[in-house]
Amino acid sequence: MLQVNVIRERKDEIVQAMKKRNFDVSPLLEKALELDALRRKTQAENDNLLAEMNKLSKEIGQFYKSGEPKKAEILKAKTGELKEQIKKLSDTLEQVKLELQEILYQIPNIPNDLVPYGKDEADNEVVFTHGDILDMDDDALPHWELAKKYDIIDFDLGNKITGAGFPVYKGKGAKLQRALINYFLDKNEEAGYREMQVPHLINEASGYGTGQLPDKEGQMYVVERDNLYLIPTAEVPVTNLYRDVMLTEKDFPIKNTAYTPCFRREAGSYGAHVRGLNRLHQFDKVEIVRLEHPDRSYQALDEMVEHVKQILIELGLPFRIVRLCGGDLGFTSALTYDFEVYSAAQKRWLEVSSVSNFEDFQANRLKLRFKDKDGKKRLAHTLNGSSLALPRVVAALLENNQTEKGIKIPKVLLPYLKFEYID
Repeated sequence: MLQVNVIRERKDEIVQAMKKRNFDVSPLLEKALELDALRRKTQAENDNLLAEMNKLSKEIGQFYKSGEPKKAEILKAKTGELKEQIKKLSDTLEQVKLELQEILYQIPNIPNDLVPYGKDEADNEVVFTHGDILDMDDDALPHWELAKKYDIIDFDLGNKITGAGFPVYKGKGAKLQRALINYFLDKNEEAGYREMQVPHLINEASGYGTGQLPDKEGQMYVVERDNLYLIPTAEVPVTNLYRDVMLTEKDFPIKNTAYTPCFRREAGSYGAHVRGLNRLHQFDKVEIVRLEHPDRSYQALDEMVEHVKQILIELGLPFRIVRLCGGDLGFTSALTYDFEVYSAAQKRWLEVSSVSNFEDFQANRLKLRFKDKDGKKRLAHTLNGSSLALPRVVAALLENNQTEKGIKIPKVLLPYLKFEYID
């Protein structure tokens, strides 16, 4: 959430920057400034009345002490009138604050200067590629056929139990999932991230804190009776560990990692491009989350990108890194890099990770602050990345490593498994 003082000071700059998102933010900014002016005016009037009432209260006490009760009673009647005025102003002030907050919740983050202009994923900028694209025979099987052939993932059984998008992993397929989760967590721990186990359900405050609410409300599963939400990513509970927290400069960097299942409704997702593991309603993901001093958050972003890059290199998967254009940029992000692995059988790129810097956008919602060396309170910067999301990694591993002998397991995963092939 943008700070009102930032909107006041940088309104024209924000309007120009939001053009990268193909979004005319002017009406929202004008409304926010109008409400903020009303808030400040109402607050000033309320403060003046409170000061006047305090002054009268002292005078009333003095009149009683000096034996002039009639004068005291006259002033007491006046304080009663002031209390009614203060009550009305206080109610107005709370309503204005709520309206202002609702407007601010609708304004996306300001894109970083590096974000390219563009309408959708077709305009994203490729900034790095690694590995050779495999030229497989036409009879190479996509992962959903390989899953059936080796009896390692059962989409029909998941559909029977729950519905489409909830696969069942079996035998070596389940073991591969567990191996990847442990491998990702171990790599993150080696890089200085502390492992956390967090709830898989969140309350509304947590959803608003990281920006899933109200922006992504329709994409989240809701437990209505308890007013709780199933998490779409571990980013939400891990970042919310620091909601309403005051840090110091010495606390940075804060680096956490967590494995959780993730739940997304993905409403309206149909067609061949979402077949098999390409898009699921429930999937496993290991996340990395960082809290940083504002002066070094972009250095931290580069470090996170390099970290995910090395994991994919070790897995032996061809991949590329793209910088998201304004039209494809997430609501809360200032700059995002997506990692895409190449699916040899499907002959297409599959996103497996997003690494983003939110700057102070989430921190302002979270009231996540720190005291700098001069004792001044400032907002921290938050970052997160998938390290990694499993479904499309598994899809690429199955497709790219299929041989006549079976699915060859990447060397880096062998310490976590008791087999070299899925056969």
